[in-house]
Amino acid sequence: QLVESGGGLVQPGGSLNLACAASGGTLAYSTVGWFRRAPGKESEGISCINTSGDITNYVDSVKGRFTVSRDNANDTVYLQLNSLRPEDTAVYYCAALVTVVHSLCVMEVNRMDYWGKGTLVTVSS
Repeated sequence: QLVESGGGLVQPGGSLNLACAASGGTLAYSTVGWFRRAPGKESEGISCINTSGDITNYVDSVKGRFTVSRDNANDTVYLQLNSLRPEDTAVYYCAALVTVVHSLCVMEVNRMDYWGKGTLVTVSS
């Protein structure tokens, strides 16, 4: 099971840093994706990072604003959210896909093995 943290209420233009850790396991052998589900909308993949952290990908709507990273020594994956907009309001989830493929970076909802319960990000003035 994965555990997200770092969500909260922030004003437009503000920043948050989300964290994703494994409870009772390890993320070391997994590509990790970040997803979000906005009110009334379906879940969307927004970012991913491969096992070693040297390959990342982002959906167009967050490119240049969000940054994914991982600290394998501390077994944690982060998503830095900058220049937040009201339309970024959503529950943010991390999910892991166990893989032996070093270059794999996946942010497809139906491909992930393990999910967290999410952390709420609200962007409002």
